[in-house]
Amino acid sequence: MSWFDSTVHRALIEAALVGALGGVVGVFVVVRRLPFFTMALTHATFPGVVIAALLGVNLYLGGGAFGLLVVLAVLAFSRGRGQDFTAATGIALSGGFALGVVLVSAQDGFSKDLTAYTVGDILSVGTADLATTAAVAVVAAAVLLVAGKELLLAAFDPAGAAAAGLPAVLLDFVLLAVIEVTVVATVPALGAILAVALIVGPAATARLLTDRIALMFPVAAALGVACGLAGVWVSTQWDVAAGASIALLVGLVFGLAFLGSVVRGRAHRPVPA
Repeated sequence: MSWFDSTVHRALIEAALVGALGGVVGVFVVVRRLPFFTMALTHATFPGVVIAALLGVNLYLGGGAFGLLVVLAVLAFSRGRGQDFTAATGIALSGGFALGVVLVSAQDGFSKDLTAYTVGDILSVGTADLATTAAVAVVAAAVLLVAGKELLLAAFDPAGAAAAGLPAVLLDFVLLAVIEVTVVATVPALGAILAVALIVGPAATARLLTDRIALMFPVAAALGVACGLAGVWVSTQWDVAAGASIALLVGLVFGLAFLGSVVRGRAHRPVPA
């Protein structure tokens, strides 16, 4: 495949879009300690994908619609007596995925190919996918720009946010919904299984590189874009899966940043007498 092929151009644009989107949203994921929730969403939306396949509608639309239901379920479960957010997320994850398996097994001869949803194929994205990703990126950026300060206050000082009269439940829903649409928008590029890498990885790396929240956003976005573009290049040069290449590069960059932080920590230790 030629590097100058229009297919590659679309893949590069998609990689840049999802890299920037995942990086920015991922900062909130890391700060609020929601990586497990993000991973759960990639699995719990499976029933929506199966239902969409059975009805012959867009798989990502089905996954996105069911994902919003999962978000509402997690919020409701987490406020039950004796429950917490992690337990509610685990319930939604297992219940949602189990429902998808039941739906598949109940259909005789069900042969819809869901591989594209589970592992992604960034080299097959079309202009409609690019438009969808761009729209999600614009909407997510607008929401986070408007409510970003309130979301960060709720993350670092829940008591202070409550004292200020901020609607905690509404803020939680807004953040979780933004994460959910980001997951769905990232799926065509990396698939449901690997999407979490591009959302959590760059932000986690940025946190190792800086303690300033304001700097984490551009650093995470830049890392996401760089890994996305590099992953597409690796895919075209060596004919390997693009989504897996992007995820591996994200992990490699995080590993290098982690080792660097360990070395810096040792370098700053006082020399024993």
